[in-house]
Amino acid sequence: QDDCSEFRSQFEAGGRLSCTRENAPVRDASGRQHTNKCLMCAEKFKKEAQRGGGAVQRNKLPASERTRQVRCS
Repeated sequence: QDDCSEFRSQFEAGGRLSCTRENAPVRDASGRQHTNKCLMCAEKFKKEAQRGGGAVQRNKLPASERTRQVRCS
C-alpha cells in the first residue's frame, strides 16, 4: 500500500512536491523502485493531477467560492 498521507499537505498545484534526493529506495504497489518515498509520492501526485482527481481536487475551491470571470469584448 502506498501511504503518501505525510506528503499530501506539502504538494503544490499540478501535483508538484519538493523532495530531497536522499537515497532510501522504496517500491510502490506495482513493484517499481523509487529513490525515496517522497519521490514515489511526487510521481503518484503528478499522475493524480493528470487524471484530474485525488490530490488536486482537494485544493480546488467549490464552485460557490470561485469568482466568476466575465469576458470583455
